[in-house]
Amino acid sequence: MHIQGRESVEGGRERITLVPESLDDLWHLQYVLEPGDRIEGQTTRRIQREDDRVRDTGGQREPMGVVLAVEDVEFHKFANRLRVSGEIEGASREDQIGHHHTLNVEEFDEVTIEKAWKPDQLERLEEAEEARENPDIAIVTVEEGAAYVHTVSQYGTEEYASIAGPTGKGEYARARSELFSELASVLASLDVDAIVLAGPGFTKEDAKKHVADDHPELAELITTVDTSSVGDRGVHEVLKRGVLEEVQAETRIAEEAELIDELMRRIKEGETAVYGPEAVAEAAEYGAVETLLILDQRLREERGGEGEWGIDANGVIESVERQGGDVTVFSAEFDPGKQLSGLGGIAALLRYRIQ
Repeated sequence: MHIQGRESVEGGRERITLVPESLDDLWHLQYVLEPGDRIEGQTTRRIQREDDRVRDTGGQREPMGVVLAVEDVEFHKFANRLRVSGEIEGASREDQIGHHHTLNVEEFDEVTIEKAWKPDQLERLEEAEEARENPDIAIVTVEEGAAYVHTVSQYGTEEYASIAGPTGKGEYARARSELFSELASVLASLDVDAIVLAGPGFTKEDAKKHVADDHPELAELITTVDTSSVGDRGVHEVLKRGVLEEVQAETRIAEEAELIDELMRRIKEGETAVYGPEAVAEAAEYGAVETLLILDQRLREERGGEGEWGIDANGVIESVERQGGDVTVFSAEFDPGKQLSGLGGIAALLRYRIQ
């Protein structure tokens, strides 16, 4: 994320001009934009001209600058875009004001957002801007006969490739070699700055040697780590053990995995933790919250008036921060966020037990 400028406007609102530079940045914006905000950007819109003498084709698309009053926001990660819908409040063509329109925001599109920014939303933008310097990482988990490649981003991990070893007749050594060669080709096709190679036993070391022999440029990118599992479970083990912190100074996912594990441990052992909106709000009122865990999707619903918590979510966040507590907003896309969703979407690690 590249923040180009900030300007205060009346009513306690602020205009921030920014350029999303990655799919991660578009994902962040999904949870920053809310109904009632205004967003300004360049778009195209189909215009029907009354003086057209040719056969009606439904109008021609023309480039246009628009200002939308935000009503709905959808992140389409497979289409590499953020769709922002709302009523046109300002446009380079005045006859379009009042119409409904959808602005497709893609990577490197400049937009200006005007809203009453909340502290956690500004912090999210700052984190996204700092993340421009963070390396892209691939997590590879491998065992005899199978290998899995996951890519890591701020909105979660995603399986990029699943490779199975040959199952037909042939020598065992040849089958392993074919598996490792295919894995090496997949990794060479990725544009990453670091590769974490994990799995049980010595298979990962053999895989590392084969990859390095086939593609020497990848050798210095690889870090190996022991895990008991492969696939999604193996990836979670990698995140839990803090391996990513060693190759990437800050990673949102690793922090979430560590916090959710600590939360589940405290809940299981009956220690200082609460979950669910009412219990967390009460703990915040007592000033007992050390770390607030809150799901981005639920928080957005609450702020948009569509939530079911029955508490003032913004008030809880402000109370926790005012009393020196930390706030971590979880991604609904990643496993720790899904675990938090099962606990009501909000939980807290406490400084002390409350009755």
